[in-house]
Amino acid sequence: MIVFWMWILMRFVLTISKKRLAFFFSWQSLSFASSLDISIYRSRRQSMMTKTKADKYPQRVRNELRFRELTVLRVERAGAAFQRIVLGGEALEGFASHGFDDHTKLFFPEPGAAFTPPQVTEEGIDWGEGVRPATRDYTPLYDAERHELAYDFYIHDGGIASRWALEAKVGDKLVIGGPRGSLVVPEDYAWQLYVCDESGMPALRRRLLGLRQLPARPQVTAIVTIADASYKDYLADLDGFNIEWVVGHNPAFVAERLAQVKVPAEDYFIWLTGEGAVVKSLLARFEDESIDQQLVRSQAYWHSK
Repeated sequence: MIVFWMWILMRFVLTISKKRLAFFFSWQSLSFASSLDISIYRSRRQSMMTKTKADKYPQRVRNELRFRELTVLRVERAGAAFQRIVLGGEALEGFASHGFDDHTKLFFPEPGAAFTPPQVTEEGIDWGEGVRPATRDYTPLYDAERHELAYDFYIHDGGIASRWALEAKVGDKLVIGGPRGSLVVPEDYAWQLYVCDESGMPALRRRLLGLRQLPARPQVTAIVTIADASYKDYLADLDGFNIEWVVGHNPAFVAERLAQVKVPAEDYFIWLTGEGAVVKSLLARFEDESIDQQLVRSQAYWHSK
């Protein structure tokens, strides 16, 4: 009888031990799996955060280089200081411009001189015979729905492009090249600063037109230097943006204004354009370790002689 009860007790102890052992391994597996899941989640989250930050940076896009001979469709006045030339034609097929401050090269041959658009070959650009005409870079304002390309020319004395724009008439031809590449700048930065003179106003206009379509409009400040107060009419239809006008070209005043600007710690974009020496001096304000230089874009649109 004693042997029988000892056998029962041993079976009971063995059963309990197996259950505890099974529970232990089960819990350890669950703990390991949970730790593994958390580790994977953290890794994926870190990857997503890194990708999101990278996506916030402007991205360069290469375009197929093409030269096009276009026809003047309309000549319009776009404000006190700007003449708008609207172009079209079959050669416009395939045109693409992804960056708000893209530039295309416009060719202005001497009056009466013929100019055939160059050809792009595997060896490079074939310019053909004859004298290569003068060129100027301008911001394209492309209307995909109407399949039209417009350029807003700042009218000033002594400019080859200004003279052409004032004399242009429907049916005239204009050869353009590019844009060869684009810098695609995200539109949803929470804080954005734009600084330019008349030369950068077409690019600024294109940018503000895009920002106006956003469901949530970011905080935008534009500091625009103009020679005459009447030039404000070029951006008059773009309400809802903080545009500070500086009448009279005074780089020192603009520099003082920028010294007062407080750039946030993150989610910002800064754009500076205008005369080369002025842009270089203004850029010094933002050459600081606390400011991400990939979020600062500066370009000289012209150089004082």
